[in-house]
Parts: sequence; structure tokens; C-alpha cells
Amino acid sequence: MTEIVPVSGPELVTYSDELAALLIETVEGGSSVGFLAPLDRATAAAWWRERAASVEAGRHQVWIARDGGQVVGTIGLVKPALPNARHRAEVAKLMVRPAARGHGIGRSLLSAAERSAAEEGLTLLILDTETGSPAEKLYRAAGWTECGSVPEYAGDPAGVLRSTTFYYKAVGPVAPEPSQ
Repeated sequence: MTEIVPVSGPELVTYSDELAALLIETVEGGSSVGFLAPLDRATAAAWWRERAASVEAGRHQVWIARDGGQVVGTIGLVKPALPNARHRAEVAKLMVRPAARGHGIGRSLLSAAERSAAEEGLTLLILDTETGSPAEKLYRAAGWTECGSVPEYAGDPAGVLRSTTFYYKAVGPVAPEPSQ
């Protein structure tokens, strides 16, 4: 049975080695999550540990999916620091181990982030993914709306520039627009 749990900053440090292994496996599998291959364990673990202070400060939330005591997936929610962006957040680093895909873990992680955002009073979530990636099917099925693509936006793990598609989803109560 897979469980989805939020992690605190200190817990993120505790899980950093397992999350590093997940990140490396994701990059080696060809997914564009911001890193180039080959990605070494020390760099991947350090990246996760560097997020701990942001998690503790409430600017970043991270959930993990655990199955049989092993981390099989993760997702993050990053809140902008700007005053005019307090209503939104970015979904980041949705990753599921290849062996665990196809069992609803990605959807469960996405739902956890969406629920948390709505409970916090956020009204808009955004994300981006490599155009044509399998993740696009998940986002569309989960009710996300495509809002455009940018050619050659980010490099894939081999460094080849690929198009990126952006999505958004309204969550929680939407504030009315001021009358004119």
C-alpha cells in the first residue's frame, strides 16, 4: 500500500539519499526535471538538502510516496516570494520510479499538492513539462489546462533543447475580480 506524506525540512534531509536515488533514476530514464546526465549521487542529495530551509520556512512543500518503506515518488509545491503572487504556486519535480509507474502514484501525489494548495487558500497552480512527454497525459486527465508551449525551452538529460508545455489549474475559491 502506497502512502503519500508531507515532509518537513529535517525529514527532507533524512530522505535526501533516497530522493537522490529517485532523481538519478528519473534523469537516467530520460525525464527532463532540470538536470543533465550523468547526475552523481552527491550532487543529487545536496540538491534535496538545499531545499530543507525553504520547506521549513513554508515557501516550499514536498510530499513523498512510500511503498514498503521505500520512496517511490515525490512532488513539490513552490510558492513565489512576490507579494502579487501569493495566490499561486508552482508544481515541481513530480517523479515516480519507473517500476512504480502506472499504479496511480503520480495522480495521488498531484492530488495531495492540489488539496494542500486549496486548503492554504491558493487559487492557481502552474507547472511545465517536456512537450510530448507521458506526463502530459496525466496532467490533462487530472483537469489541468494547457496554456502554451515554448520551443527549445529546456535541455533534456542529454542536453538537447526540447519544447516545454505549460499548464495551469484553478484550485480553491477564486477571488472575484474588482468591479470597474
